[in-house]
Amino acid sequence: MNKPVSVLEEFTVDIEPAAERLKRGGIIACPTEGVYGLSCDPQNELAVQRLLQLKQRSPAKGLILAAATIEQIEPYLKINDANVYQHLTTSWPGPTTWLVPCKASTPRWLRGEHHTIAVRVTAHPTLNELCQLFGGALVSTSANLGGQPAAQTIEQMASLFNSSLLEPQRDGIIVGKLGTLNKPTEIRDASSGELVRR
Repeated sequence: MNKPVSVLEEFTVDIEPAAERLKRGGIIACPTEGVYGLSCDPQNELAVQRLLQLKQRSPAKGLILAAATIEQIEPYLKINDANVYQHLTTSWPGPTTWLVPCKASTPRWLRGEHHTIAVRVTAHPTLNELCQLFGGALVSTSANLGGQPAAQTIEQMASLFNSSLLEPQRDGIIVGKLGTLNKPTEIRDASSGELVRR
């Protein structure tokens, strides 16, 4: 247990320095509604690629963006349907992630092979504040290796943060409380309202 604890202490960072690290291309682990998430600047392709390598996740799957306000994610969205906008505004801020048609300008490293992007305006106080301090939407994907359960404790993230892909002065972990969910947020299709991930 000594090794995981030392790794965690080495990477632990407060929220304001974490936001600055994100602006410089860092990867930050942050508590979310139900699990720990990994965040980075969605416009920084190198940071996103590093995050995908860390998770061993295929770029084709796309990623989730979390934001403090709907205005922070509007630059990515192409909403031509009033029902879609109603789905978003009636459920946010909250623990529902929506698949929304995205603009052609949305980077492929975010949307993967899709014409939609997964987005959420979070009500989790730590993640919401991190987005505010960063000044925009953030990638927010479960802290796990591909196909494995998402981390719900700091200790469960130790193996991720023992990776050669991460550096203590560039990346970090914000220690905090998870929300009331016991799993990642549900994902719904914004056009139909149908549940995609329970």
